[in-house]
Amino acid sequence: MAVGILGGVFDPPHVGHIALARAAIAELGLDELVVLVVADPGHKVATTPAATRLDLARLAFADVPLATVELDQHARTVDFLEVRRPRDAFFVLGGDELTAFASWKSPERVLELVRLAVAMRPGSSRDGVAAARKRLAAGDRIVEFEMDPVAVSSSEIRARIAHGEAVDDVLPPRVSEAVARLGLYATPE
Repeated sequence: MAVGILGGVFDPPHVGHIALARAAIAELGLDELVVLVVADPGHKVATTPAATRLDLARLAFADVPLATVELDQHARTVDFLEVRRPRDAFFVLGGDELTAFASWKSPERVLELVRLAVAMRPGSSRDGVAAARKRLAAGDRIVEFEMDPVAVSSSEIRARIAHGEAVDDVLPPRVSEAVARLGLYATPE
């Protein structure tokens, strides 16, 4: 049973996250995709409480077959993987994120516990991905898959909301409704 793991802050979850999830399921032949909302990320500051981001992610991924959403209490990916020990799992990330993978906590151990599934998307340099693969000497522990370009970021969305701009084009409808109803991201960071 092939399992995908898609971790993130999801502050807020957007159409790019959904596209990445759908592409990973289709391209990797996944039987399950676990979406992990990192409660207290070690690499960036979340602007919204974990419980709110978890609720938003559940709304966002509700229509993605095979996806389940969980809260991850571990600040670092390797710590989650050491506890869960998933079998036959792919950790899904973008090509742009692979270039920083060597700076993660215990990247070699992550590669022992899971394979990386790297989505080639906007911002993903094929040369950068190739260089990262070579630095990691990971061989077949890293696979690549293609996805349609979706150029959007959570920080861009938060800025647009803070400036009173519409975001219906970049947020799933249920997420957009919840963000408006809760008044999230209405003040500049």
